[in-house]
Amino acid sequence: MDSEKVVRAMARWWQTVSQEDADPSARNPMLYDPLQDGVVKTSKTRQYVAALIMCLGAVAAGTALAWTSPVLDQISVHPPANTTAGNSTMGNATIANGTSPIPLPLPSEDRLQLTAGQQTWVSSLLAIGAFLGAMPTGYIADAIGRRYTAMVMNVPFILAWISIIFANSAGWLYFGRFLIGISTGSFCVVAPMYISEIAETSIRGTLGTLFQLLLTVGILFVYLVGSMVSWTTLSTLCLFVPIFLFFGLLILPETPVYLLKKGQRAEAALSLKWLWGRYCDSRSAIQVIQNDLDQAAADAGILDLFSNRGARNGLVISILLMFFQQFSGINAVIFYTVPIFQSAGSTLDASVCSIIVGVVQVIMTLTASLLIDRAGRKILLLFSSTVMSICLAILGAYFDMKDSGKDVSSIGWLPLLCVVLFMITFSVGYGPIPWLMMGELFLPDVKATAVAITVMANWLCVFIVTKSFGTMIESLGSDVTFWFFATCMAAATIYVATMLQETKGKSASQIQSWLNGR
Repeated sequence: MDSEKVVRAMARWWQTVSQEDADPSARNPMLYDPLQDGVVKTSKTRQYVAALIMCLGAVAAGTALAWTSPVLDQISVHPPANTTAGNSTMGNATIANGTSPIPLPLPSEDRLQLTAGQQTWVSSLLAIGAFLGAMPTGYIADAIGRRYTAMVMNVPFILAWISIIFANSAGWLYFGRFLIGISTGSFCVVAPMYISEIAETSIRGTLGTLFQLLLTVGILFVYLVGSMVSWTTLSTLCLFVPIFLFFGLLILPETPVYLLKKGQRAEAALSLKWLWGRYCDSRSAIQVIQNDLDQAAADAGILDLFSNRGARNGLVISILLMFFQQFSGINAVIFYTVPIFQSAGSTLDASVCSIIVGVVQVIMTLTASLLIDRAGRKILLLFSSTVMSICLAILGAYFDMKDSGKDVSSIGWLPLLCVVLFMITFSVGYGPIPWLMMGELFLPDVKATAVAITVMANWLCVFIVTKSFGTMIESLGSDVTFWFFATCMAAATIYVATMLQETKGKSASQIQSWLNGR
């Protein structure tokens, strides 16, 4: 059986080399590798540029996720008294569920005045759209390519913001939020996939964390600008992000992996030259990609995810990391940010608290992007879940004492310290790393389908946490709710410590050897 695989691989290699020799485009001077001159080196600049352009989709998603926070009070019939109730998160992103952590005065014009029920729909339709948007994106990316998929799925972003800007009824807001959810879910699939297929092994981790980093930048942008301008001005400014993304995508190449998968060897080499620099050894890089493709089936379907041991294990790991991300308690901590600040003696209003949280998320996610290829994925995940578990347990004990009538004024600083530590450790671990590893664990034949399923699982967890969190607070109490999330993080620590191996610096074939138990 192994000899048959070797024969097939050699035949495929000879066929692609013959096609390259016969292809006039293969004689492009850009394809010549300067091996004879001994000047073989790669440039990382354009890899960063390409990843940043693609991650403008993450900025757009971040603005969409945070939009309800400053806006809902402006378009409410009666601004809610509790300024932080009902918030959930996707990674580091806040999804307001009927209320807003940033109270703003009502606008002078009253073309939109939503009831509490309508606000809930405006908030939740994004998650529904994201779930449905992620579903077909993997198949579309395999059919027309990663770059063209991003261009197509960017269109709903633009149409959504136009619909929201000119909305004169709740129906148009529903339509815009649903469309924006479709694009958000799609970019959660295609952006990590694109980045994982263009990055060198040495910077794959750093580039992989850019998605979460740019997501938090979009959230912080809305927190900052939304506290100063009207909701229509904010929405207009958010529209510029997908417009810039559209023009940026025009200059990007398709990924070498996709092109080689389609048999376009010369185009794949040109893509590598654009991304890695004209002095890179494109022939060797192409052969490495081809070897990875040779390990995979030509046209894998959804059943191959479950019949193939490596793909199945990769899918389980990806989904569990997303589960732990959403059940980390990030939603509970953001929910109680303002009360915790107040218990520590702070007089800051809710908008300033939200901005502080956003700044911490951006700074620490940036720190994670610098550490990820040095410290590694596993150690950061272990550090993240361990510290978060301790912080959540302390917060649960604090609220248990407070709810039982004990005087906690002398330790008001303790929950504030826990919140800060929690935000820091989430942002360097379970915020960005699940998105990064999702792109690392699959071969090209199943990557599109596996990533789509993983993103759908993430959004399902978002929906569950969003809908159940308020009920947990009311029926179980704040203390038990925090202890529940602490238990989830303790389970995450045990799982990562016993079941996960480090993927830093490993090639796709090495990762697959681990997943297949070799």
